[in-house]
Amino acid sequence: MRGTTKPISLHRRLIIDLMHASRDVPFVSLARTIHIGPLLEARAAAVRPPGFAAIFVKAFALVARDEPVLRTLYVKWPWPCFYELPRSVATVTIARVEHGEDCVLPQRISGPETMTLAEIDAVIRQGKEAPVEDVAMFRKIMRATRLPLPLRRFAWWVGLRFGRQRANWFGNFSVTSVAACGGGQLLALSPGPFIVNYDVIQPDQTLAILIRWDHRVTDGAMMARTAIRLEQVLNGEIAAELKAGTPCGRGPAEAVPGFPAARQKFTVAGEPQR
Repeated sequence: MRGTTKPISLHRRLIIDLMHASRDVPFVSLARTIHIGPLLEARAAAVRPPGFAAIFVKAFALVARDEPVLRTLYVKWPWPCFYELPRSVATVTIARVEHGEDCVLPQRISGPETMTLAEIDAVIRQGKEAPVEDVAMFRKIMRATRLPLPLRRFAWWVGLRFGRQRANWFGNFSVTSVAACGGGQLLALSPGPFIVNYDVIQPDQTLAILIRWDHRVTDGAMMARTAIRLEQVLNGEIAAELKAGTPCGRGPAEAVPGFPAARQKFTVAGEPQR
C-alpha cells in the first residue's frame, strides 16, 4: 500500500524527545479513590475558583514540603546518586493548538508550596493562552527542540544527568489529566520522578487519582501514605485557603504580568476550568 510521507512537526518532535528521555525510568503506579467533599464545598463557594490542576499542584507540593523523598531525583552523573531539592518544582501538562495541530507543552512552576492557588492558577492559564514565545519554559524547551538531532540528544543528556539541570528542566513532579475527555487512568511518562493524574469527579464526591513514581527513589508503602496525606491536604489546607476567599479571589492586577487576566477559560491536559 502506498502511503503519504509527512514531516514531523516541531511539537511532535518535542514529544518524541520526551519519550526518548523517559524510556529508562522504571515507573510503578498506585491508584486510589479519595473523597474530596470538603474541597468541593469550599471550591463551589469561592468567588473565583482555581482549576483542579492548580489545586493538585499545590496539594502535592505541600505534601512534598514535609516529605523530602518526594523532592528527590535519581541522577547518573558524575556517579549514580540521589539529589534532594530544597523546594518543589512542578510541571503541568498544557494542551494547546498550535498551527492547527493539537500539542502539549510542559509549564514549569517553581516553589508552588509558597504560592497562593490564584498565583498557580494564573501561571497555568498563561501557559494555555499566552503566545508560546511569551512563556519562558516554552521558549526554552522549543529552542532545544529546534536543534539538530545530535545536539538535541546532547542537550537532553546534560539536562538529565546533572541534578541541578534536571530540576530546572523537569522538576520533581508533574500533574496531568484527561478529565474533560471522559477521564481515565493516564499512564503518562516523564523523565520523572513523580506523576500525578486525576480523573473525573463522581456523584458521591469521590475522585480517582493515579500516582506514578520512579521506583529507584522510593517504594509503594511511601506512596500509599502519600495518597492518604494528599487527601488530607486537599480537604484541609487547600479547602481552608478556598474558604478564606482572599488568596483565591485576587483581582486582575495581581495576575501574571503582561497576561490578560480577564481571559479565564483554559485547558490543562484536556480539563477545562469549571
